Amino acid sequence: MKENADHLYKIRHSLAHVMAQAILQIRPKAKLAFGPPVDNGCYYDFDLEAPLTPEDFKTIERSMKKIIGQRQQFVASKRSVAEAVEHLKGRGEEYKVEYCLELAEKGETEIGFYVNGPFEDMCAGPHLEHTGEIPADCFAIDSLAGAYWRGDEKNKQLTRVYLLAFNNRDELKSYIDKREMAREREHRKLGRELDLFSIDHEGVGSGLILWHPKGGIIRYLIEDHARKMHLAGGYDFVYSPHIGRSTLWETSGHLSFYKDGMFAPIEVEGQEYYLKPMNCPFHCKIYDSVPKSYRDLPKRFAEWGTVYRFERSGTLSGLTRVRGFTQDDAHLFCREDQMPAEIDEVLRFSVALLRDFGLKDFHLYLSTRPPQRVGAEEKWDAAEAALKAALERSGLPFSLNEGDGAFYGPKIDICVKDTLDRQWQLSTIQFDFNLPERFDLSFTDADGMKKRPYMIHRALCGSIERFFGILIEHFGGAFPTWLAPVQVKIVPVNESCEPFANALSASLNGTGFRTEVDLAADSFNKKIRNAVTQKIPNILIVGNKEVETNSVTLRRYCVKEQVTLPVEAFQERLRKLVDTRLMDNDPTVQV
Repeated sequence: MKENADHLYKIRHSLAHVMAQAILQIRPKAKLAFGPPVDNGCYYDFDLEAPLTPEDFKTIERSMKKIIGQRQQFVASKRSVAEAVEHLKGRGEEYKVEYCLELAEKGETEIGFYVNGPFEDMCAGPHLEHTGEIPADCFAIDSLAGAYWRGDEKNKQLTRVYLLAFNNRDELKSYIDKREMAREREHRKLGRELDLFSIDHEGVGSGLILWHPKGGIIRYLIEDHARKMHLAGGYDFVYSPHIGRSTLWETSGHLSFYKDGMFAPIEVEGQEYYLKPMNCPFHCKIYDSVPKSYRDLPKRFAEWGTVYRFERSGTLSGLTRVRGFTQDDAHLFCREDQMPAEIDEVLRFSVALLRDFGLKDFHLYLSTRPPQRVGAEEKWDAAEAALKAALERSGLPFSLNEGDGAFYGPKIDICVKDTLDRQWQLSTIQFDFNLPERFDLSFTDADGMKKRPYMIHRALCGSIERFFGILIEHFGGAFPTWLAPVQVKIVPVNESCEPFANALSASLNGTGFRTEVDLAADSFNKKIRNAVTQKIPNILIVGNKEVETNSVTLRRYCVKEQVTLPVEAFQERLRKLVDTRLMDNDPTVQV
């Protein structure tokens, strides 16, 4: 896999040079900035004497294919810093000169260059042997964007040309198709169309979510299911205030290390209070409110706590980056001998819950001690060993991120892939050696000595807002029956069938299902189209025949085939879908 990734990196890096060469053919006075590979291809930044437009893309691509056909060799060379600066100045490459001088300040004595055909670029590589190794149908110019030199808005704005590049045409097409599907599934777009949530930037404020009734019922169902699992898993639910005195955040260290991420203080009777950015300090206070014996551990506190973090407006993004959000937070306090069982269980718990929401493709990451850290080395040893052993016992695929842990403890991150093969980091299992020290947490051990408990942070969904956004896109707004805001839409064929439809709806609603009857004056076909547009998982057609036989004709979302069945049989089917949380939004699932 690594060899494949390295080869694709070389393809993308080589294509950046080929694209720059092709662009210089139509913009010969352009000055080069940076042109690195990225996850889906590469880009190159240019200072242009005349702008590029999308109409130029085909011309550039044709030139690139000619360059590829010429099998130009990629030839590496090195120059001393002084030689490189003089060479670049002579070519008028002011951006490359600036970067070259910066490298010299960092101690570099030689600067790498690559030549292919008539094109030369300051570059450290690596590249393919020659341009002929690039598949001619693996790339496409994607878009243009403005980009400030070195990302600083005080500098000149350059033109960035993005190129998509993959191993072959099929991979390129698959990426483009999935990206188009992602645009159709974008959670802000579907949030408006399905009336799930909104953000009132002017009236309420940016980064603050208004949950509409349909989004609200989905949130309720997510939280309700998770709460039941927590209670069954031995968690105690706690609640904490939205604000806390500055002394609390001084003790926790947030005012020292995280103040830029907190909102400005609120003055109350001469005391400063802060909106909470995290729930952890409150849970430490709850733990410390009553003396603990070794027999009292483990303690598992869970809270759906709304927190507030100052995010700059330019970083906000729908549900996935907000200023106020609710964490499904938990903190576990345990003895050292209890760690293996606690980690095993929290890992099993996390994966089981995510699977219930149709997320099944997992990859986990273990992040170990960074160079700068707090806590005794023996605690790091024990915690890292417990996390790694639990991962090995789980049988789930995982990778090691050496040195990537937080300064206060090692962690496991649980990442999932959605239906578009995008990876999302969701759950985190994080040790914390910092807060127990800062809050002087302890328990009395069997030998009568005071000892520090091990503290574990655990968030499953991360935040309800972000998790909801991920689910919207994962399901494309077509939620399975158990999560759908409207589970059943009943469509009477004519007015004479409406009493039967209303009685059926009342019966289903009375047994806990969410049902609506379409009594609008629209045509029958339009009613069906409306139900499909709203992605209702179960559409019931009620005509004269159904009234006479006490039956319904069921049409599943995105399934052409219809089936007629007795009302009681449909109710049993509906109950099964809800109780088993079956993913019936997938047309291939037989129900």
